[in-house]
Amino acid sequence: MINTVVLTGRLTKDVDLKYTQSGTAVGQFNLAVNRSFKNANGEQEADFINCVIWRKAAENLANFAGKGTLIGVEGRLQTRNYENKQGQRVYVTEVVVNSFTFLESRQNNSQQNQTNNNGYQSHGSNHSTDSFTGEDQIDVTDDLPF
Repeated sequence: MINTVVLTGRLTKDVDLKYTQSGTAVGQFNLAVNRSFKNANGEQEADFINCVIWRKAAENLANFAGKGTLIGVEGRLQTRNYENKQGQRVYVTEVVVNSFTFLESRQNNSQQNQTNNNGYQSHGSNHSTDSFTGEDQIDVTDDLPF
C-alpha cells in the first residue's frame, strides 16, 4: 500500500510543541497550501492542512520555524478518532510528518513577515534547503541571531 503525502506551504501560526507523559516531543501545526487554480472571482484559495510531527523533528521545527515560514513536508495521511467531552465521536484526518525542508532562508522569511520584539529584523541562516528528520543534527553556526 502507498500512503505518501508531499506538501509545500506556509505555517499559519507557530508550531504547538508539547510533550507526552513519557517525554516524547509532539508538534501540531496547520499548513496553508495554495490551490493550483483561482476561483470564479479570480482569487487564489488555499487549503489548511492539519499536521503532526514527532520527536526531535518536532523540536527542530518549533525552534527554527514560525508563523509564515515556507516549508515542504513529507509524510503520510492518517485518520484517528476520539470521544469528546460531550460523548460525540470526533474524526480527525491529518498528515503525520516524517521530514520537512525549509524553502527559504530565515532572513527572507523575517523580512517578509515579522520583526522581533526588540524592533530589529532577525538574520538567520543563509541556507534555503535545510532538511530535518528525527535523526538529523543541527549544525549551529555563527550567523544565528543569538
